[in-house]
Amino acid sequence: MISFSLQLTVWSVCCISNSVVRTMRYSMCEMASEKPKNSSEDVTAPERIDARIEELGDWRGEKLAELRSLIHDAEPDVQEGWKSKGFPGWSYNGTLLVGDVYKDKVRLTFHSGAALKDPKNIFNADLDGDKRRAIDLFEGNDVDKTAFKAIVRQAVSYNTRQLLAKAKGGMVDGKPVLLSGGNPQIPKSDGDAPIRTYIDAIPGWKRETTRRIDEIIVENVPGVLKAVRWNSPFYGVEGQGWFVSYHMFSRYIKVTFLNGATLQPEPPGSGKDPDARWIDIQEGQLDEAQLANWIRQSSTTLGWDGF
Repeated sequence: MISFSLQLTVWSVCCISNSVVRTMRYSMCEMASEKPKNSSEDVTAPERIDARIEELGDWRGEKLAELRSLIHDAEPDVQEGWKSKGFPGWSYNGTLLVGDVYKDKVRLTFHSGAALKDPKNIFNADLDGDKRRAIDLFEGNDVDKTAFKAIVRQAVSYNTRQLLAKAKGGMVDGKPVLLSGGNPQIPKSDGDAPIRTYIDAIPGWKRETTRRIDEIIVENVPGVLKAVRWNSPFYGVEGQGWFVSYHMFSRYIKVTFLNGATLQPEPPGSGKDPDARWIDIQEGQLDEAQLANWIRQSSTTLGWDGF
């Protein structure tokens, strides 16, 4: 069988109640308020931030202090940390955001910014990523304080939902949690039902496009096998392995043919795995005829025997 490299995300499943979530945030935080590395024993992360603000001594220090205050206004229980590269961070049930100071700007990067709603468009950097979003502030720039605090609170809620979802198999209030890029979190499972749940949970235009992708696969591969692994649907043929999978990203659907190097013409995307090829489908750009052609070819070729 053809090999296919997958980065596995191992979720630790345990029974965690809402009260325990709040108690555990200190141990779950990636940047807890601990003594920073390579510093004297009696210097804490908040003290390092204080010193950095004073050291700057200009508008950048004032802006960093203002943003820091807004973060604590939005979530009083936020934890401050100090990254080894020399800049501050804030966390609550995991990393919320980090701050960095350049010669001409102050940048705040939200760890899961792509999953947050930004109706006031305060994010103005790293807009094309599938996970992070950033705010760049130059001298004389002001931030919308109300909108900024709303984003911080969203980030807190997002991290908390993610922690609860880990304990409940990816479900909160009976619905899949949406990961970065709008990809539903679905427990490992087999059959059509989990893929139905996955598709129904996809937000926006990608839901109906993905539903059509599923229909095209079923139409062209009678008796196709279905499964969900690593929060992605997989399709296979008995005795031949898995031949196609897809995953949601912020601006597109990534459809990966696990034996794509054998297809004609080859799908345009390629990476470290020599066998896989993929196509990124953006809104309104589903070529049904080409996709069906690739599906028919891929389903008759040995696929990936990964699970």
